[in-house]
Amino acid sequence: MDKRDVKQERVQGPNAARRLPSWMKVRMPGGPNYIDLKRLLRDSSLHTVCEEARCPNIGECWERRAATFMILGDICTRRCHYCAVATGTPMGIDVMEPERLARTVQKLGLRYCVITSVNRDDLADGGALIFSRCIRRVNDLAPGCRVEVLIPDFDGSTPALETVVRARPNVLNHNIESVRRVFPRVRPRGDYRRSLDLLAAVKEMDPDMPTKSGIIVGMGEEWDELVETMEDLRGVGCDLLTVGQYLRPSQKHLPIDRFYSPEEFDRIRAIGEGLGFKHVASGPLVRSSYHADEQHDAAAASPAAGL
Repeated sequence: MDKRDVKQERVQGPNAARRLPSWMKVRMPGGPNYIDLKRLLRDSSLHTVCEEARCPNIGECWERRAATFMILGDICTRRCHYCAVATGTPMGIDVMEPERLARTVQKLGLRYCVITSVNRDDLADGGALIFSRCIRRVNDLAPGCRVEVLIPDFDGSTPALETVVRARPNVLNHNIESVRRVFPRVRPRGDYRRSLDLLAAVKEMDPDMPTKSGIIVGMGEEWDELVETMEDLRGVGCDLLTVGQYLRPSQKHLPIDRFYSPEEFDRIRAIGEGLGFKHVASGPLVRSSYHADEQHDAAAASPAAGL
C-alpha cells in the first residue's frame, strides 16, 4: 500500500493527548451493570486491567458484564512508557487469588474469561504458577467458561511458559505492542525478538493452541514497519490479532505521534486477513481483550480456523 494513500492525523505539543478526534470519544461509564460489577470486584478484592490501564471501553464492556481480570497485584516491576499501570516493588503473592477469581467468574456466569497480569520479575517463575492455578480453578468451578490468558514474557523463561501452556487456556495472548524500531523506546525491559520467540514456543509446545497478539499504533511507527510486524507475527504462527490506537495516559507518558482514522484501521484489518490471520480486530478503540469472546467465536466459525 502506498503510504501517501494513508490519511493520518499527526499531533504535537503538550496538549496533544486532549485533542481527540470525534471517533475516539466515548460515553462516561455509570450504567447499572457497571456499578454492580464494580461492587462485586471490590467485594472479591480483585483487580481489572480495565481500571488500572484506564481502558476507554470500560463502560461498554462492564455494561455487558465483560472484564479482564488482572492477577498478581496492581504494581508492575517494569515501566513501559505507554502504560498507566503503577510501577514499583510488589507485595508477595496472594495464594487465594485463583479461588476468588474462579468464584467471581462462577457468580457472574461468564462464558468467556480473560486473565492478565502485571510483570512480576521479582518472582522466579514470573507468576506463571498463579496463572496456571487460575485457569484450572476456573475450569473446575465454571466448566462452561473458556479462558484466555494475556501473559507477560516471563523474562524468556521456557519452564514458566510451559507451566501456563500445560494448564491449557483456550487462547494464549502475548502482546508485541509495537514495531521493532520503536519497541526499545516504549518497552525498555522487554525485547521484540523475545516476544516473537514466546509465541513461536507456544506452537512448539502445543500446535493446536490458538495464539494471539496485539499492536498499539500511534507511537512513532511507520506504515511499512507496522506491516512488517504483522508479517513477523504470522511468521511465528500467530492466529489472532488486535490493533488499536495509543492514548496517552498522562503527560509523563510517551506523546501520541498520530491518530489513525477508522478507514486506516479497516485497511490494517484487510492486510492482516490477507496475511492469513484467522481474525483481526482493528479499530480506534480496540484493545487486547475487547470483545475477545466474539473474536474467538468468529475465528472458530471459520472452516480453516481449527480453534
